[in-house]
This record gives sequence, C-alpha cells and structure tokens, in this order.
Amino acid sequence: MTFMEYEKALKLGRKEYQSRMMRGLLPTLEVLDDILPPAGSYSEVPLGLVQIPLNQIVGTKTDGRSNAFAGNFMPILKLDSEFAQKWETLCTSHMEEGIREPISAYEYMNKFYVLEGNKRVSVAKYFDVDSIPGTVTRIVPKRTNEKENIIYYEYMDFYGVSRINYLYMSKIGNFQKLQEAVGKEPGEMWSEEDRESFGSVYFRFQLEYSARGGDKLSITQGDAFLALISVYGYKEIMSKTTSELKDLIAKSWEEFFLQENEDGIDLKMDPAKEKKPLFSRILSPGVSRLKAAFLYAKTPGTSAWTYAHELGRLHLEQTFSDEITTFYYDNVTQDNIEAYIEAAVNCGCNLIFTTAPPFAQASVKAAIANPEVRILNCSLKTSHRYIRTYYARMHEAKFLMGAIAGALATNDRLAYIGDYPIYGSIANINAFALGAKMVNPRAKIYLEWSSLKDTDMEARLKETGATCISGKDMVSPEESLREFGLYTPEGDHIRRLAMPQWHWGKFYEQLIRTIMDGTWKYDDNVNAMKAINYWWGMSAGVIDVIYSKNLPIGTKRLAELLKTTIVSHQFNMFSGVLYSQDGVVQSDANRSLTPDEIITMDWLAENVVGTIPCTQELDEQAWPVISQQGVNK
Repeated sequence: MTFMEYEKALKLGRKEYQSRMMRGLLPTLEVLDDILPPAGSYSEVPLGLVQIPLNQIVGTKTDGRSNAFAGNFMPILKLDSEFAQKWETLCTSHMEEGIREPISAYEYMNKFYVLEGNKRVSVAKYFDVDSIPGTVTRIVPKRTNEKENIIYYEYMDFYGVSRINYLYMSKIGNFQKLQEAVGKEPGEMWSEEDRESFGSVYFRFQLEYSARGGDKLSITQGDAFLALISVYGYKEIMSKTTSELKDLIAKSWEEFFLQENEDGIDLKMDPAKEKKPLFSRILSPGVSRLKAAFLYAKTPGTSAWTYAHELGRLHLEQTFSDEITTFYYDNVTQDNIEAYIEAAVNCGCNLIFTTAPPFAQASVKAAIANPEVRILNCSLKTSHRYIRTYYARMHEAKFLMGAIAGALATNDRLAYIGDYPIYGSIANINAFALGAKMVNPRAKIYLEWSSLKDTDMEARLKETGATCISGKDMVSPEESLREFGLYTPEGDHIRRLAMPQWHWGKFYEQLIRTIMDGTWKYDDNVNAMKAINYWWGMSAGVIDVIYSKNLPIGTKRLAELLKTTIVSHQFNMFSGVLYSQDGVVQSDANRSLTPDEIITMDWLAENVVGTIPCTQELDEQAWPVISQQGVNK
C-alpha cells in the first residue's frame, strides 16, 4: 500500500524536477545556508513550538538532504532505496495515527527551512496537510531601507501581537492596516478567540480566492484579503456564508487586479482638453437626463465644506438646466450612508457624489453592487477601481496666501490653523510656508491644529504673537465666525486680506462634460487596471484666491504674477532644494516633487514651528477622516 504511495510521490517529484529544469530553475530544494546574509549581519530568535503552514516550507537548512527531493518536496530517489523505505514507514504512521513528532526548522523572511524532519514534511505535503508542528528558530536580518526588509519587520511586529504566520503582505504598511481593519489598536494583543475567528474566515476566503485563480496574481493572499475587508468591513465578511463570500470575491475582482500595480492610481491633473472619438454617455437607452445625487455630511447651513459643495450643485443645475436633475441628502453619517446611497439609486440616480472622505468605503460597496451607477467620492489618493475620486490642489492657493502673509507680517511671525493631518493638508501648510519664505526669508509659521483635544485656539494664537493668521478657508451661512481666510488681528477687530476659494461648481461642471463628450468611457477603457483620481487646480479654475480691498495693490500684483506662473505650469513651489525641520528633503536643484510625493507629505518645512499630531491627540470627530485619509507619521 505505502509502496504505491511512494511510487505516486516519486512521479510527482520527478515531474516537478524536470519542469524546473526546463524553466531554468533550481530543481531541488532551496538551501538556507546558501542564501543567508554574511555571519554577524543577522541574529537568531527561538520561537518555540508553532504550527508551520506547509505551503511556506520551501527548503532545508543545510544541503545534506536537499538533493533527495524536488523543489515541491516530493521524493526523487529510487523505489528500492533506504530513503524510500523510511518514507513509506512515515506514510504508514500518517495514515494510521498521524505524524505528531515536531520537526525542527528555521524561519527566514516568512519562509521555513527544515533542519530535521524533511521526510515528515514530504509525507505531509503529499497528503495535502495544512500545517505541521515544529520547533522554530527565526533568522532576523539587520534593518535596512529595502522594501522586503521593511515588510518583514512589519510582519514580525504583527506576528508578535497575533501569533499568525500563515499570511504575508507584499506592500509596506499592509500589516498595520490589517491590524486596524480587524478592530485592533496598534500593538494590541490578539486573544485565542480572535485568532480562531480570523483563521476561520481567512481560510474560507483563501479557498474561494484560489479557486477563482487568485494565486496567478502577483499580490499575496493577505493583500487580497485586506482589500476585501477594507471595502466590506471585517465583521460583515465574517458573517457571510461561503456562497455569499464567493459572490463578493467575484464582484470585487477588479479590486484585486488593482492591488497588483504599485502605481495603481491614474492621477488626472487637469480636465481633458479635447473630445475623445468614442461618444458615449452613462445614460441607459431611452433616458434623456442625468440624475445626480449629492450626499453631504452635516448641512449647508452648519458646515462650510458642505455649503461649498451645495454651491457646486446649484451651479450644475443652472449650467445644465435641460440635461441634469440633482438631489441632495444632508446629515449623512458613516452609520446611515449605505441607506442614503440605496435611496438615491432607487429614485433613479445614475450619478452619485459622496462629498466626504469617510464615505469612500460605503461608496465602493455601493458601486460594486450597482455597476450601472457612477459613484465619485471627494477624497485624495483613494485606490479603488469601482469608484472615482476627486479633490483640488488647494496648496496652490495656500502658496499665494503665504506670499501675501510674508509680505505683510510686521514681525516675521505668521500662524497657520490646520484642520486634519490628512493627505494634501500637509502640502497646504508647506506651500504656505514656502510662499512666506519666498518674500520674507525670516518668516516663521506657527502651526496650530483646530482638531486637537481641549484646545483654546484663541489663547494659543495670542502666544505666537503672529501678525498674520491663516484660518479656516471659509464659513457657512449660519456661522458667526469672523476669523477665516488670511487676516491680521487688530485689537478686537480683524483686517481680512485674502481667502482661498473652492469652486466646486466649475469642478462638477467639467466632470459632467467628461461624461457628455465620451472622455469618461474612454478613460475607463484606457486605464482598465487603475483607479482614476481627479486632482485639479488653478489651471482648471477650480481653485482661486479672493483678495480683500484691504490688500495693498503691489502685494496683489505680486500674487497675481505668481498665480499666472502656476496656472501656466511654469512654476512649481515644490521644486529645487527643499528643507524640512529634520534636514534636506530634496537636494536636486533641477527636480520637482512628484504629485504623489506632494499628496503624501509627512514632513514640515524648516520654517514651520509645530508638529503633525497623531490620532490619539485629536478629538473624536477627526477620527473617521484620519482613518480614511490620515498621513502616516
């Protein structure tokens, strides 16, 4: 009986051996001693007795037994060899009572190499066993800045709290995202129940994902699982039946394809200038009007952000009075947004704008469930294929305001009030600082955050002694706040100097035109495996600066001159040698930061006095935004 099993295993081994030879690969097992870094550049850490996933055992510690197996751990020695007899004896033990004696192995970069127990591993792999007990020693390389090294250190941190060794990631930061996605704080330990629940849903996902061909993708199964729970939520995925999970995986497949691409976002920096040859609207046959819904956090009366988008909606109705009908839903929250999106779909809306970053996850879920509806979320650097995102380059306006402030401050002290430390907002701060420095090399920008817990902003601003302050961008109709835009405090009064403008009406108008002239459909075809993000600026007319009558004519002319160079793309404030609080950020005088580098800034310019706060320092209202768009600091 076991003789026949060895014969089958031998055929599998020799077939694998030949296949690897034909492909120019090592036909036998990897040998850890051959790939280890030089002695002294790594350390050894005993992990004790653990369950080792069989699919992660890839070789042997030494070359003593490596040539007895093909690369898949199937035997390649003759049927009448002593090796074959011992393999058959272990085969009998496995079939009668299971192999219980632990192997001895080394773990290096999340792969395992057997020191003792190679034949036990071979038999277990032959019978498709999931894991095998083993006494493991981890090889820990020295820290470097290489991607694989960084990911491995993140894995070790994750393993330290979860004791999970059967999943891995291919992208920096994904282990931290997984810890957060399952509802754990950084460094929070997993209980045995946590591990069992996670393993149950992960292995069900693994089976369905592999059955659909997921193993052919370049991402890991861990990457794919994280992508799925990032869209639907961990608790919701846990509650799904196997059939429901299979359906979700099929519907979400483009999200997995998107993960393969390191540069998975197609950033549209300006509206398309010419019409594409493909004339296609998103309207179904027989439908003559677009129906667009706008979902607002808070109300236009109580939120300046919502008020700006409401002005944009009204602009659309005036511009396309014969082609578009619009609706809006206000006081939308993360708890009720799915119901509001469903209501918009049920009333026939074929275009939906969700106007706040925390609404992105629900937007993706709805887009997957309703492929005939186009859904856009107002956020920056959101990598999802099923929705599009849009935002504006406010840092261009902030640079102009910084230049104005630097020219008019009487004591070289400026203050900047930030809201949330999210993508784009750090660029706004630094652009303001660089604008001020351009006209006043001595200018210092004192950074304050309105979202900090228990903050007396008025007292903090007085402490800075700033003579020019950049406050909130704008106010809502119901707010009595006077301190917005760029202003100078003068006793109990203020002198307003300038105000940045979000012109969402022009933004929405140009987005609608991409639908009407076929550009939308064209972009879908050309960029099939990328998420499409619109990030327009002054050149598109969606960002501007409104000047006060108090602004000196010469300062206004300077600002207008700088604006002209920005609009024409002749000037980039993030070009040349750049310094942060910690030193040189960019040393090449002829280089400009890429859009992605600008979006993801996590450093402050050298003339900024202040820090980027962590989540724990912020009030609870900031947490949903930080969770979706927070800068990793």
